[in-house]
Amino acid sequence: MPGENLTRIEAQERAALVSVQSYEVALDLTISDEVFRSTSTVTFSASEGASTFIDAITRTVHSVTLNGVSLDPAAVADGVRIQLSGLAAENVLVVDADHEYTNTGEGLHRFVDPVDDEVYLYTQFEVPDSRRVFAVFEQPDLKATFAFSVIAPDRWQVVSNQPTPEPLPVGEGVAKWSFEPTPRISSYITALVAGPYQVVRSELTSADGRVIPLGVFSRASLAEYLDADYVFEKTRQGFAYFEEKFGVVYPFDKYDQLFVPEFNAGAMENAGAVTFTETYVFRSKVTDAIKERRVVTILHELAHMWFGDLVTMTWWNDLWLNESFAEWASTIATAEATEWTEAWTTFNSMEKSWAYRQDQLPSTHPIVAEIRDLEDVQVNFDGITYAKGGSVLKQLAAWVGIDAFFAGVSAYFRKHAWGNTTLADLLAELETASGRDLSTWSKLWLETSGVNTLRPEIVTDDSGVITSFAIAQTAHPDYDVIRPHRLAVGFYDLDGDALVRTHRVELDVDGARTEVPELVGRTRPALVLVNDDDLAYAKIRLDEASFTAATAHLAKIADPLARALVWSAVWDATRDAELPARDYLELVERNVASETESTTLRIVLTQAVLAASAYTAPERKAAALGSLADTLWTLATEAGAGSDAQFQFVKFFASIAETSGKLDELAGLFDGSVTLEGLSVDTDLGWELLIGLVAAGRAGEDEIAARLASDNTATGQQSAAHARAAVPTAEAKRAAWDSVIAVDTAPNMIVRTTGVGFGRAAADLLAPYVGEYFAVAGTIWEDRSYHIAQTILYGFYPSSLASVELAEATRVWLEGNPEAPAALRRIVIENLAGVDRALAAQARDAA
Repeated sequence: MPGENLTRIEAQERAALVSVQSYEVALDLTISDEVFRSTSTVTFSASEGASTFIDAITRTVHSVTLNGVSLDPAAVADGVRIQLSGLAAENVLVVDADHEYTNTGEGLHRFVDPVDDEVYLYTQFEVPDSRRVFAVFEQPDLKATFAFSVIAPDRWQVVSNQPTPEPLPVGEGVAKWSFEPTPRISSYITALVAGPYQVVRSELTSADGRVIPLGVFSRASLAEYLDADYVFEKTRQGFAYFEEKFGVVYPFDKYDQLFVPEFNAGAMENAGAVTFTETYVFRSKVTDAIKERRVVTILHELAHMWFGDLVTMTWWNDLWLNESFAEWASTIATAEATEWTEAWTTFNSMEKSWAYRQDQLPSTHPIVAEIRDLEDVQVNFDGITYAKGGSVLKQLAAWVGIDAFFAGVSAYFRKHAWGNTTLADLLAELETASGRDLSTWSKLWLETSGVNTLRPEIVTDDSGVITSFAIAQTAHPDYDVIRPHRLAVGFYDLDGDALVRTHRVELDVDGARTEVPELVGRTRPALVLVNDDDLAYAKIRLDEASFTAATAHLAKIADPLARALVWSAVWDATRDAELPARDYLELVERNVASETESTTLRIVLTQAVLAASAYTAPERKAAALGSLADTLWTLATEAGAGSDAQFQFVKFFASIAETSGKLDELAGLFDGSVTLEGLSVDTDLGWELLIGLVAAGRAGEDEIAARLASDNTATGQQSAAHARAAVPTAEAKRAAWDSVIAVDTAPNMIVRTTGVGFGRAAADLLAPYVGEYFAVAGTIWEDRSYHIAQTILYGFYPSSLASVELAEATRVWLEGNPEAPAALRRIVIENLAGVDRALAAQARDAA
């Protein structure tokens, strides 16, 4: 990665010199399997006589022509940047170069489908990777129009930001597509997707009467599983909701949604050409949690068409606003415009747990982060940027009122359409719409780090009547900021067999202690829930009586969001070593069977596995995992036939089955000799069961090879890599390690799944890799692309050891490498924080 960084200062200096009018980008995808030809014609204005550079990550630069004068590529191009000097007031630059295809999910990713040997291409440009495909001033505030032309096999689909033109033949079996110029947009949201994709087409009518063409694309070998009609339905619901709430019509000419292979993220908001991970094409049964997540993702990317694409941040320090707004907008749209009406419960269970976890790491940062360079922004695609930001926007909407919030957002879109903005521009419109001064709110919420904790302080008389009620607010000593919150307090009592809300009061909380006189004189209920309805971003604690009632009657809490808040409160106390892990596990085993919300169930089970494997006292770890695994099997046998809960219990059982006494049952489920009513062991679940058997030593290479022979697909190959890395032998761990660390050819998804399998091992198999990890960490960071380096450095850190020895080795590396790149140190620091938290929890569990 050296030499590929771009600093904020460099970007500001370049923006002061350069204004870009247009790009014409001609791509030839028929050159070879390794490279493609890219000719960029860039028209731009500049300060006369100035010098600057354009970004271009190339294999070979054939020619550089500036204002008709040929420049020597050897003198001006270093493979990353092209130096430009003696600029005129108006300039035309032509760069002709070969660029490399990648298998890392960055730039122009090339994938060969093992099913039919067809080639599929797609681009992924956020943050700085359009320069891997064409010469470009790679920063979000240098907007321009982009006109792409593409030479490719004539039987392919070729998709970009503008409607696809009719291709013209240019040779035998080869055609050229010439796209109309885009509106003025940032380079990172341009896109090219090409290959023999299958497409389903439809259309909708925008609020201004325009007919917007729609397309849903997938690989040919997945087309039978593509439920395009459902995707179109959610898209139409999102269009209607956003056009009404934003008061601005959809800004582009068409809307394609493309499910592409080996995609690193959930999706990417390319203008009019959104790319999605193929995991959202369901070839096997998936949980309701995943189904709901797909809807939220569809609406997240659609929201970006306005927030991010129409109006774009000036620099990456406002990346949080881009992503947080889409996170908030997609959740409220999912809750109010689709059948997934409990989306805010899902948000609490998943997004907020992510945010709280990220915000308590040593690497936490203000929502408005200091982004000094591209490496800073790469590591800030995190729980602060997405989940905390989204949570705080929910809080802001409650603070100013939802109608004023939408009115301010609408004014912001209209005022800044096709431009670049900062946070101040949005806050100005929200202040105008709401009449509230947001300067103090912004400073306390957006410019500081850490999460507050809120606790009720309740005094009653002998008859149970409340004589004093206050909310105490504390902060971590390292982030000692007390913030204002708009929140609700809910009272819950038993009504028959349900614990239901009987009273609610909404108020502003500020300072270390806030009195709530409205609740004085009321009879104390069984459960007092601070932050009812989850308006505020804060950890909550239950008072002693409420904790007793909540844990005794958790399954009886009727409201799913209130139930999720209790789950979260108990888990936070466990993570903070205030509650022993064994108590959390007992709560899970007693109540999880009654959980109705799929995402809450998924998160609770994930946390239970972590509690048993990392937060339990070492001498009880094996027993805790075994008990949890056996409980999951029992719950699976007792769950409703074909239910989401049954499916999840089986999946989580398989994930820790090697600790169980039920391996015969697992083997029987895999080979068909054991059945559960309503459960179909389909392709993907079969892989999960096999991986469980492999990790337990009950299956090996013969079974993996046989399974792969019957499922030689991209997903099958990833599952096989996972399985092989999970084999519980020193030889298998060495082979897995070497396949990723010693060789730099594995594609991104194989790297990821190999890391997951590698980490599934007993301590004696992983302990030898502590030293090896730190021996190669710096080299991995230097030699690999950002995404691959990050995947390795998180995925191959032996975190499951959760030992004093691992923590000490990590500290020794950090102390001995003070000059390591900040982004690399951050990854290692975060790994260490997880171990330190586990050790504290283990000590509490042992007490």
